[in-house]
Amino acid sequence: MNDLYKALGDISRIRRQMASTTEFRGYGPLTLAATGVFAILAAALQASWLPDPAHHIAAYLAIWVTTAVFSAALTGAQMYARTRRIHSGVSNEMLRMAVEQFLPSVAAGLLITIVLLRYVPLAAWMLPGLWQVIFSLGVFSSCRFLPHPMIAAGAWYLLTGLSCLAIGGNPALSPWTMGISYGAGQLMVAAILLRSTSEVADET
Repeated sequence: MNDLYKALGDISRIRRQMASTTEFRGYGPLTLAATGVFAILAAALQASWLPDPAHHIAAYLAIWVTTAVFSAALTGAQMYARTRRIHSGVSNEMLRMAVEQFLPSVAAGLLITIVLLRYVPLAAWMLPGLWQVIFSLGVFSSCRFLPHPMIAAGAWYLLTGLSCLAIGGNPALSPWTMGISYGAGQLMVAAILLRSTSEVADET
């Protein structure tokens, strides 16, 4: 029985090692492009419906949190199905690895939002910039098992986040500080993944 447990443990370690050295192809380019379009649509909605977000921060959060949750749900569902299909042999390990890379940034973004709104509401204008900086850290963390050009997407989110913080005050809550950063950023991510997929197809 001990030999059986040892063999199963060895198999599990081999699968984890395979997953850690395999490029993750669970993110679908079209799905991520769609999340970029959602960000642009959310910005347009804010521009027409919420001209003064600084005095209606709850409505501002409702727009962007809803957009983020919907985008994450769509990406997660598609990622699960795509990973099962492409990485069938090590799909569980690949999914776990992908989630583990991004989960800390998601948790950090949520906690910072709660803390700022609860204890420093006058600093709520910092949220768009902080969200983008934290998102960039999630992208950078995931770069080790994604196509190498993905580092450009991480750099984009870091640059746009720092730019939002540099703007300062209520202008940082403009709809386009989020719409342009996430719209263009997700389209960039989709383009990188699409190119990588095409290169893999050409090699096979």
